[in-house]
Amino acid sequence: MTPETASDTPFRPLTVTPPSTDPAAPLVMRLVRDFGAALVDDTRVADWTALPGDRVLLLAGDAVRFPEGQDVAAVLPELLKVFPDRFEVAAVPRDSEDAVARRYGSQRWPSLLFFRSGHYVTAIAGMQDWDVYLASVAAALAMPPSRPPTIGIPVVSSQPATGDDSACH
Repeated sequence: MTPETASDTPFRPLTVTPPSTDPAAPLVMRLVRDFGAALVDDTRVADWTALPGDRVLLLAGDAVRFPEGQDVAAVLPELLKVFPDRFEVAAVPRDSEDAVARRYGSQRWPSLLFFRSGHYVTAIAGMQDWDVYLASVAAALAMPPSRPPTIGIPVVSSQPATGDDSACH
């Protein structure tokens, strides 16, 4: 055997940590197993959010690329304790997260999306300090439904339609 020279060594690209292939990382699955969270994919999310009451949907993101998503999954049971019987929780499997995020205009992982009886309310993006979470969740549970960020603002005129173009300037 001869020692390898630089020309004998095959090229190896820099290693990059690959994305997780788990449909849901361990702390997300703990939410489902131990705290009764639903696991809803992009085909069932509308049905789940349409159920009565306040609902919080977790988009944790890839556990390798967005480790703070696991932190949010760990914090959610604590938020359930502080706000008992105020909201139901669901998590979205990794293979459906992009479709659900697009549907509701979420552009950051992790995110908590709030819904009330089928209507989008708001989102809390990223991992937050505990006091910020408490205030943000309390505010989300008190605010009225709104449009998801993906839906444009409708053009509404306060003037009656007259056929006169001067009303639009």
